[in-house]
Amino acid sequence: MAEATSTTNFSVERVPFNLEAIDTWGETDSRHRNWPIVYILNNETDVYVGESLNAVGRMHQHLDSTEKQHLKTVRVILDDTFNKSACLDLESYLIRMFSGDGSLTVLNRNAGITNAEYFNRDSYQALFEDIFEQLRTKESLFQRTIPEIINSDLFKLSPFKALNHDQAIAVEDILEGLFSDLYTDTDSTIVIEGNPGTGKTVVAIYLLKLLKDIEHHNPEEVVDTESIFNDFFTPGHTEILRDIKIGFVIPQQALRKSVEKVFEKTPGLSKEQVLSAFDVGSSKTPYDILIVDEAHRLGQRANQSSGGQNKKFSEINMALFGEDNLNITQLDWVRKQSKNTILMLDTRQTVRPADLPLAITKELASTAHATGRHYRLQSQMRIAADQDYIGYIRSVLSDSPPPVKENFSGYDLRFFTDFSMMREQIRLRENEHGLSRLVAGYAWKWQSKNNKEAFDIELDGEHLRWNSTQEDWISSPNSPEEVGSIHTVQGYDLNYAGVIIGQDLRYDTVNERIIFDRAHYYDTKGRENNRKLGIKYTDDDILQFVTNIYVVLLTRGIRGTYIYVVDEPLRNYLAKYF
Repeated sequence: MAEATSTTNFSVERVPFNLEAIDTWGETDSRHRNWPIVYILNNETDVYVGESLNAVGRMHQHLDSTEKQHLKTVRVILDDTFNKSACLDLESYLIRMFSGDGSLTVLNRNAGITNAEYFNRDSYQALFEDIFEQLRTKESLFQRTIPEIINSDLFKLSPFKALNHDQAIAVEDILEGLFSDLYTDTDSTIVIEGNPGTGKTVVAIYLLKLLKDIEHHNPEEVVDTESIFNDFFTPGHTEILRDIKIGFVIPQQALRKSVEKVFEKTPGLSKEQVLSAFDVGSSKTPYDILIVDEAHRLGQRANQSSGGQNKKFSEINMALFGEDNLNITQLDWVRKQSKNTILMLDTRQTVRPADLPLAITKELASTAHATGRHYRLQSQMRIAADQDYIGYIRSVLSDSPPPVKENFSGYDLRFFTDFSMMREQIRLRENEHGLSRLVAGYAWKWQSKNNKEAFDIELDGEHLRWNSTQEDWISSPNSPEEVGSIHTVQGYDLNYAGVIIGQDLRYDTVNERIIFDRAHYYDTKGRENNRKLGIKYTDDDILQFVTNIYVVLLTRGIRGTYIYVVDEPLRNYLAKYF
């Protein structure tokens, strides 16, 4: 009846998902009724992963569930060394891998995904990779390898993430505050602040999926008592979320397209929930909840990238407020069109003059703090360094640099004086790990946009082109041989980032400070005065935006960052710190 395959440490037992087969299988080994196990239920299109101390009993519960009856096969993973903690960890791991693989639709809720430490976890995680490989090669449940999965947008932007303690507490607090506001019919604005790499986008996507899971929860369905958000799955919460209109606003076009692909493959979510600010402003009906990623990138009134958008901005203002007041921002659209607003914010990641002014974002955070609706993410999840790498980068590029150079244990940070050598090293990292890209400040004209044969960047005898697409560039076939701008990488992770600091940043040896060079900055919208609001931006004003751009670029790499500086005085100055 049961087909079993095994290695030294574990076995995978496969059984048809029906009552007779499960009961017969349950008689063959006492562990089937009293041992911690992980199981996988699937058919040709869907998969569900769970864990239990009683495999047979849990299968009976699932056979009674209308939501699982269409599944055909159950695989139970057994190991003599399994304990409850290891099984919870393996369950979480497999859910994330199935979600990142994308070949099967994951039916799990994301409420139980854990990231807890326990005795001998490293050894178990090595075992998990062996289990994955058997499930891929012998059971044909995965189409992609582990490196292919973990480098994919489906994995990185998946709602099935294992939240760290910092993120889990934030989500719990947000839910408590949000449900309190929903029950009392109170308009609210919640602000979540965090540095690059603290997981603001992860929390936003996780929260959206969790709210939809609570909305669609069937009270007759088996509830995972280990779920860290189990208390929110109540009939009252389900009822108040019934038919709720919820959207996810992403100002950056590139990231928006990537998230749409993830939502298409996630039950309860749809790509129609992924919105631009213009989508929100134009909506004929308001939203109950809007979650805004990178809220600092929402725009104020300024010359838009097209004449049509200038007209649209005015039309939305008139439709929502009855006047085209020049002080109305896209943040005002969001708050007008949503009863409850959740903003992911980093006041130091504005990169263009048209982004929300610093005074507005600081006021947002201050007001949310005063009303008890402000939450901060502290733990750095992206950069594999023990020290505060992001703080160090910001300090190095500021007028108050650190007194001494820091070394970052476990992080591959290199400073190059030969660009060809850096390019070759990024190619090697791409071959070894994938997701290794060259990125740069907008210090060269984008000539290849209209002439595909032209090169944009020439350094040390190397000829390169800017990104050939603005949508999901990082995963595009040509990206390893191209250079990405801030508009293609903000919000994304890389394994290695090769950062070219162009001549838009220079070093003034007389005044001993980093300065902005307008003559070598080719992002028209990045230096454009705001004629509508009568604002003229000085070089020092633009310097702050450009510095923010380089901080973002220098904090994309998970495993390492390689740096090449074009301006020789700036190269000599920064060499002291790297």
